[in-house]
Parts: sequence; structure tokens; C-alpha cells
Amino acid sequence: MNPPSPTHQQSRLIWFAATGLAGAAIIALIAAAVWGLGRVLDLLGPVLWPLAMAAVVACLLSPLVAFFERRKIPRCRAILLVFVIAFAGVAGVLASVIPLVVVETKDLATKVPEYSERLQIRIHDFIAHPPELLRRLLPQSAAAVDAAGNSENPALASATNWLTGSLPEMGSWLLSQILKVLSGFGLLAGVVLIPIYAFYFLLEQRHIESRWKEYLPLQNSRAKEELVFVLDAISGYLVAFFRGQVLVAMCDAVLYTIGFLCVGVNYAFLLGFAAMFLTMIPFLGAMVICITALTLSFVQYGDALHPALVLGVFAVVQGLEGLVISPKIMGDRVGLHPLVIIIAVMTGTTLLGGILGGILAIPLAAALRVIMTRYVWSQPAA
Repeated sequence: MNPPSPTHQQSRLIWFAATGLAGAAIIALIAAAVWGLGRVLDLLGPVLWPLAMAAVVACLLSPLVAFFERRKIPRCRAILLVFVIAFAGVAGVLASVIPLVVVETKDLATKVPEYSERLQIRIHDFIAHPPELLRRLLPQSAAAVDAAGNSENPALASATNWLTGSLPEMGSWLLSQILKVLSGFGLLAGVVLIPIYAFYFLLEQRHIESRWKEYLPLQNSRAKEELVFVLDAISGYLVAFFRGQVLVAMCDAVLYTIGFLCVGVNYAFLLGFAAMFLTMIPFLGAMVICITALTLSFVQYGDALHPALVLGVFAVVQGLEGLVISPKIMGDRVGLHPLVIIIAVMTGTTLLGGILGGILAIPLAAALRVIMTRYVWSQPAA
């Protein structure tokens, strides 16, 4: 006797459950792939960091090499000439900036405990005796804050202690990320390999661009054509993002250093040097620099004017970046909404870990956008 067939409602419920199970399996596979990618990056960091940096250097120097080639200079000589110019410029900048950065780093490392205590005192003083302007603008709120500060509110004291305790933790996190990057370079070996890799990337650039499709492990078919299209689009996003973001980060570092020097914040060169690396992560890096500069200015001066000036510097730099620098350098080649960039950065720093995950998050999100646009949001072209 055959079992009875499911009813229409039962069939819908079965298909809904099967769809949910398939969706959960796909999400689990994506999460496992992201987790595995993070572990691979940690394991192969000493190998991948020099290659990645060399690829970025090659992307930055490629237009200058093409410029000299158009002047009838052979490609090999043009690459060597560009390397000489680049080494001279980098050596001059490092010789003038690195000693100041090293001195400021040592000085800040020795004064972190003192700054933590001073920050706690400044916060208590600010709460107990807010500025006159704040009292006039918000008389009731200022009176409530004054009363809370004078009565030693336990919740307020707990929040103050947490804030002051987070300063050394933030410094430890930044130091651990820098040490992680340095250990990934393999120190001297990685630094030496970067220009070698970059030279061969530039020398074989045309051969790589024209012949890389032949090395795909697929026969000539529609599937191979689709894979080539997707990889071409993704590589375009990668080149556009890294070439543009490195230049934007350099401009931000110079502007932050000049701005903090004008305001009078200590460790301006150290903050600018850190900004050159951190601002490669959109939004998140700028926020870290801003919070650090605000804390240092508040500890140093203990008033509301200098933190306000730091916020002014931050607003001016972000305004120049958003209205002038990024449109001129990057344009709309990455093509991601700012909200998507923020979500991608937070996801990358959480799942892939640290600065590297935040840097890789944007091109990975752009690659996902290419795939979704090609196969989900629109019909494939004939």
C-alpha cells in the first residue's frame, strides 16, 4: 500500500525547511571559508606579506614606468630609473621622519602610566568643574554633572576608570598589530625581497596580463570565459583600491602631521606615521587616529580648546579626503557605498583579524559585488 501523498501545505512546509537547511549550509560554508582564509593568512604571512607589498609597489610604480617607456626608454632601464627615484625619495623621507618617530615612540612608551593617571585626574577635574561655556549653554545639565562629580557617583567613577584603563590596552593592541606586521615581513629578509619581487612584477607585467589566462586549469569553454571575466573584474578592483588607497593614506599622513603640529599636540610625527598605515582601512583607521589624538591633547592641556582643535583638524582632513583627494585619486572605481565599506571593514577586522583583515575587506567586498552583479542581481550577458 502506497503512503499518502503530502498535502499542498505539507509540501510547502517541506520545501521551506529544505530551503532553510540549504541556506544554513551555504552560510556555514561561507563562514568556514572566511575562517580558513584567516588561518591561512596567519600561517603564510611571512610568504604573503612580501608578495602583497611588492604587488602594491608595482601598482604604484607602473604608471611612472609607462611614462618613461613613452619617452623611448627600454622597459628594463625605465624600471631601474624609477627604482632609483623611488629609493631616493623614500630614503630622504625616512631619514628625516624615522628618527623623530623612534624618539616619540620611546618617550610615549615610558609615559603611558603617567598619562593614564593624568587622564583620570583630568576627567575628574573636567566633570567637577566644566568649562564656563558649557555651564552657560547647558545650565541644568552642567549642574547635574557638577553634582554627580562632587558626590563621587560610583557609576561615573567606574566609567572613568574604564576609560583610563583602556588607554594602555589601546596602546598594547596597536603595538601588537605593528609587531604582527613586522614579524610577517620576516624583518630584513622580507624587506629585501620586496623590491626584487616588485622588479620582476614590473618587468613581466605585459606577459602576465596577456598570458595568465592560459595557466587556468580549465579547457576553453563558457565556464573558463566566465571565470576570466570575474577574475579580470576582481583584479581591476584590487589594483584600483590598493593603488588609490596607498596614495590617499600618504596624503592623510602628511595632513594629520601638519595639523597636529599646528595645534601643538605631542607625538605629531608618531601619529602621522601611524596614520599612513591605519588610514588604509577606511573610516576605522581615521577614528583610531582621532580618538588617540583627542586623548593625548586632553591629557597634555586639560582644557576643551585643544581637543576641539584636534576635532577641527580631523574634520578638515576628512573633508579634503572626501571632496578632493579620494575623487582625484580613486574616483568611483571601487564603487561601494560607504555603509557597505564600514560593514566590510568591521567584518574583516573581526573574522580575518587585525589590520590585514581590515585592508583586505574592501577588495573582497568589491569581488563579492562583482559576483553578485554577474550571477544574481542581473542576467548574464549573452
